[in-house]
Amino acid sequence: MIGRLNHVAIAVSDMEAAVAVYRGTLGADVSEKVAQPDHGVSTVFINLPNTKIELLEPLGENSPILKFLEKNPSGGIHHLCYEVDDILAARDKLLAQGARVLGDGEPKIGAHGKPVLFLHPKDFLGTLTELEQA
Repeated sequence: MIGRLNHVAIAVSDMEAAVAVYRGTLGADVSEKVAQPDHGVSTVFINLPNTKIELLEPLGENSPILKFLEKNPSGGIHHLCYEVDDILAARDKLLAQGARVLGDGEPKIGAHGKPVLFLHPKDFLGTLTELEQA
């Protein structure tokens, strides 16, 4: 069902410092920072030959990553994102197998402009998992 790894998301408290590590220290191709108000984060993508790293910084007081950063003040891996050919079919199959989809279960448009869903980390080895329509 899952396809290629689309990205690994890392929550950061200081986007500029994180970008400096990837652009300056590691010499990576780094996108511009984009506010994602519908998701409560700002994002930057590190473009790698085989995948991407998504840096997430809280945007607003209701950001979903604030609790994560309270527990992990220096940041860390927040979620993994896999591509699926048909997000609704993937959702339905996972629900039938007992997996939990976060939110209302309906896909939302993600940072790449494609439908995404998040799966409960307790169902996936303690890892928050995002599915993105390929």
